[in-house]
Amino acid sequence: MALLSQPGQAHFMAYGVKRNMVASNKKETHVGFPSSSHLDKTWVGRKQGHKVIVAATATEANVFPTEPLTKEDLVGYFASGCKPKEEWRIGTEHEKFGFQLRTLCPITYKQIEELLNGVAAIYDWGKVMEGDNLVGLKKGKLSISLETGGQLELSGAPVKTLHETYAEIKSHLCQVKVVATKMGIGFLGIGFQPKAGLKDMPRMPKPHLEILARYFDKDGPVGIDTMCRTCTVQVNLDYSSEADMIRKFRASLALQPIATALFANSPFSEGKPNGYHSLRSHLWTANDKSRIGMLPFVFDDSFGFERYVDYALDVPMLYIYKEKKYIDCAGMSFRDFMAGKLTCLPGELPTINDWENHLRTLYPEVRMKTFLEMRGADAGPLAMLCALPAFWVGLLYDEVSLQNVLDLIDDWTTEEREMLRNMAPKTGLKTPFRDGLLSHVAEDVVKWAKDGLERRGFKESGFLDEVAEVVKTGVTPAEKLLEMHQGKWGQCVDPVFHELLY
Repeated sequence: MALLSQPGQAHFMAYGVKRNMVASNKKETHVGFPSSSHLDKTWVGRKQGHKVIVAATATEANVFPTEPLTKEDLVGYFASGCKPKEEWRIGTEHEKFGFQLRTLCPITYKQIEELLNGVAAIYDWGKVMEGDNLVGLKKGKLSISLETGGQLELSGAPVKTLHETYAEIKSHLCQVKVVATKMGIGFLGIGFQPKAGLKDMPRMPKPHLEILARYFDKDGPVGIDTMCRTCTVQVNLDYSSEADMIRKFRASLALQPIATALFANSPFSEGKPNGYHSLRSHLWTANDKSRIGMLPFVFDDSFGFERYVDYALDVPMLYIYKEKKYIDCAGMSFRDFMAGKLTCLPGELPTINDWENHLRTLYPEVRMKTFLEMRGADAGPLAMLCALPAFWVGLLYDEVSLQNVLDLIDDWTTEEREMLRNMAPKTGLKTPFRDGLLSHVAEDVVKWAKDGLERRGFKESGFLDEVAEVVKTGVTPAEKLLEMHQGKWGQCVDPVFHELLY
């Protein structure tokens, strides 16, 4: 997701970072609302005909420290995200699998490169390069990037209404389809690659993804699978103050298992049912425990920006981006980095951009940057890609709905939240909870989301129709796919490529 707004810049500087940072004369300083994508950060372009070739693809230190960063500076980073309600925006991201229409096999990097070149040429996107490799596109505040297994990701612009979200996603899918169809390839909206094995997935020529792959390899195949064979849809939402952030963080974190169940769409792997509604979500429970999960401390009375800083400081680093190179620092401490004691860069001190890079390597169910990122849902068809931001906007951007959620979850225990997180990927809305099922809780939550959208006054509640149908029937998207698999598909997964083709 691209920069949302600039007012945060002055707020950020007011929290003390200005005393530590001096802008380089050669580079533009971005200190406002950062991107949540893996690509669009420090953009240094040059004209080549009518196209812009983008030279930098990650957050490089475009400011240099005159004094070491302090914890106050890191707290100020999160505080810089505070903005008044009238400036709140919606940023939606989604990933999708490319496949060859004839064989259903995953597409190669060369095909992805051809696709990106075609989209850039026809629709006037700027190219994002890493060395000689084309790894993404940029147009205004929109960006297209590649994940480890070749998943194509759209990071949307900050928009005010869900109608704009729908328009940008639909436009993107149409542009991709125009080029892809001529190439004999298609894109699939599902949470886990339904047919190809891990060995069949392509790897992208992006050095930082190689570092991540090496790191997650220690978790075995599960770690690499979460990078190569999963796709998600996420939404990034704003907060007005530290107190507002706390309320939204708690509400969204507690309800992530409900979102996982409602949007569950990954019941197949390697050509057969895998026993889960959302295998994608389940795999995230088996990764590096230091950087995933339900963050129980968010519900402590002491929680706030500083407590999240402490959490992030304790998560081992993965890489540093310096002078257009990725440096593997897996397992090293950001605290040591702040003291100039990194073994891979002795004497070097971090900038706020290094902190931003580090935060992107944390993968809890809700992630904070200078906004909150909802991470619990599988990718799906267009209607569900728009339903996910509708669900969270209706709950978090409306005071009545938000308070309803906070009242609901007030007495939920840590153990209950963990149970829901672990069970929802497997049993979906049929997960037992207290005296009933998770579906009973979901009914109220979806109603509150719809009510919240109606009170916004933008005629957005229709974007929740697909989710409302899931709650009404109690049947998740995954269960619908499994029913077709057992019935008209004759226990073959191949038809899913047609069913969920964008």
